[in-house]
Amino acid sequence: MLVSSTFQDLQAERQEVIHAVLELDCIPSGMELFPAADEDQWTLIKKVINDCDYYIVIIAGRYGRLGPAGIGYTEMEYRYAVESGKPAIAFLHKDPESLESKRTEKDDTKRKQLDEFQNLAQKKVCKHWTSPAELGSVVSRSVIRLMKNTPAVGWIRADEAADATSSKEILRLRHRIEELEAEIQSIASHPPEGSEAFAQGTDTVSIQIGFDSSAPGYDFRSTKHYSTVELSWNEIFRTVAPVIIHEATDEQIAEQLSARCSREFVLQHDQEPFAGKELKRFTVSAKDFQTIKVQLRTLGLITKSDKPRSVKDTAPYWTLTPFGDSQMTKIRAIRRDSPDSAS
Repeated sequence: MLVSSTFQDLQAERQEVIHAVLELDCIPSGMELFPAADEDQWTLIKKVINDCDYYIVIIAGRYGRLGPAGIGYTEMEYRYAVESGKPAIAFLHKDPESLESKRTEKDDTKRKQLDEFQNLAQKKVCKHWTSPAELGSVVSRSVIRLMKNTPAVGWIRADEAADATSSKEILRLRHRIEELEAEIQSIASHPPEGSEAFAQGTDTVSIQIGFDSSAPGYDFRSTKHYSTVELSWNEIFRTVAPVIIHEATDEQIAEQLSARCSREFVLQHDQEPFAGKELKRFTVSAKDFQTIKVQLRTLGLITKSDKPRSVKDTAPYWTLTPFGDSQMTKIRAIRRDSPDSAS
């Protein structure tokens, strides 16, 4: 944090300000360490302002040394900080006329410049003070609010800064992250290598199912039946994918698939033998259900979830792979009709 002011007349005030800044865990820097007498030193001053996070200026009864352009260095520093977008606060003495004669300007020109400088500072954020102790208190409260409203980067310990080796490692890891992200993108858009050799898409599979039939109201006299239905792998995946978007157990997936098979049974088989009967409790055979899971896993559509669970929850959970998620979108998402298909 840069503390700017005239120096000889405000030494006590600067001490209070520096103590207040240090108590806020900030590092104060003062322009008295860089006496400006030529252009090269002004370049150094600008660099110090650029490097600081915040800028504060104390204005009392002296205007200070003039620069080559006839403007005081303190005002030059303030103008440069504001123009650079540096968070800045000006602290103006409430009653400069009450100051000792040796702490005020005697030169009429400088007195006028001081008045203009004060007017300039009052157009931005500024606070007022009358004594060194009050100034320290006002600075402390103001800086706390300034840091809250405009957080800055700050400084770090030298032993916490990244050395050349650390920087290279960070760069290597960043490249590796980019490579892994590219791999994930590739996995999401391409099936596993070699999966083209397995049944998929519109290829069909025969699924054995079991169900009960009974006269309405006589569920206790139900009869067990067994049959098969034909479904394509796309239809199977289209059926179970929505319940696996996040996660699903075997039971949840089997329930979804059994419901689909019950509808297909009605469509694919003669219902005359079951006239007047209620058909219920459709289930996919355990053997075929396991085969379906293996096939969907082989095609790269589903995988076991690795989400941590309680020790009591031992059921296997399944989730979509990135490729499975992209395939579900292609199969399930509703597309807009193309102009060619419009009637």
